Amino acid sequence: MHSPLPVFALLFNALIWGLSWWPFRLMHEAGLHPLWATALMYALVLTGLIALRPASLKQAWQYPVLLLLAASSGLNNVAFNWAVTVGDVVRVILLFYLMPAWAVLLAWKILGERPTPAALLRLLLAFGGVVLVLLPADASLTGLVQGLSLADALAVFGGFMFALTNVLLRRFQGIPSQARMLAMFAGCMSMALLTALTANGAGLVPAFPAFNTHWAAVAVLLSVLLMVGNWALQFGASRLPSGVTSVVMLSEVVFASVSSVLIAQEQLAARTLLGGACIMGAALLTTLGRAKKA
Repeated sequence: MHSPLPVFALLFNALIWGLSWWPFRLMHEAGLHPLWATALMYALVLTGLIALRPASLKQAWQYPVLLLLAASSGLNNVAFNWAVTVGDVVRVILLFYLMPAWAVLLAWKILGERPTPAALLRLLLAFGGVVLVLLPADASLTGLVQGLSLADALAVFGGFMFALTNVLLRRFQGIPSQARMLAMFAGCMSMALLTALTANGAGLVPAFPAFNTHWAAVAVLLSVLLMVGNWALQFGASRLPSGVTSVVMLSEVVFASVSSVLIAQEQLAARTLLGGACIMGAALLTTLGRAKKA
């Protein structure tokens, strides 16, 4: 009989990310913008990783190609953390989970994997769900782009970058995992810092605030949870088939949706639920297709 620990580890990681919107909003309310918060937290996480695994720094320098992975994972985190702080959590999570649809197109371009008819149907299902989520009940298709908020755009962009990160991880699977992890953490810190400085210069983001024990305590706690969650992901994903891992990780949507309703009193409209069902159905079909192929 297989141990349930890997599944619990993946559920724990999904729980952390499904609830991550809350501490980001707490820090934002205390005066720390999510971009500065992301840069600060990943600086703490990166410092912890180098302290625990100093050899990872030397390994990472041997693979300059990891700069691509650093950029994609960093932009993925920047977009997601910013979006869940300022937008509707459920809507952001659903748009972010377009990732399997983007992965089909990116794998075609980068890995040379031509999409099957079933994959193209899943693509149509996912993007049909996006139209339902984004399009107001009384609007036409021409109003789709006009009604796109900053959080919506960030969520779609973040999902695209998440898909690119996964494709690059497959492309760079021969590189030691410690080096890949360090590159991803360094990318999250540097991309957040660069974006924060650029946005601050353009007047879109306030300057880094004076020290406040409220946001500092939340930042340290979330940094620790992110490190533990990453360990849980590595532990679970390395012991389970990729198809099982993908299905379990979809629980993040459930954690985010339920918590946003209970904590933030957000409303789940019928169109959002129907569109979400299409997006999640496409993700689940992608996962089951990979499991069957394996």
